[in-house]
Amino acid sequence: QVQLVESGGGSVQAGGSLRLSCAASGEIFDNYDMAWFRQAPEKQREFIARMSGGNTVYGDSLKGRFTMSRDRAKNLVYLQMNSLKPEDTAEYYCSARARNNYIVEYWGQGTQVTASS
Repeated sequence: QVQLVESGGGSVQAGGSLRLSCAASGEIFDNYDMAWFRQAPEKQREFIARMSGGNTVYGDSLKGRFTMSRDRAKNLVYLQMNSLKPEDTAEYYCSARARNNYIVEYWGQGTQVTASS
């Protein structure tokens, strides 16, 4: 069982930055692809980025402002968010998807980000 805990959310002014963290239980980077998603009220979940091994893929709409990284030694993944806009307001989730079975995917509880104009 993989446990994920997101942190770092909060309220910022438009144009500001936040860095989200996702703490993962155990050494999962060898067996799981890590990803960030977000979901705004009454909207579908939106893909932000996924890291598989040394490669990171971003959603088209967010690439350039958001950067995903990891600290392998600390079992942490990060999402650096710059130039935040009010439309970035959402609950942000971290996921770990098993590399050998895409059906197996674990989720954190989410962290709220609010960007106000």
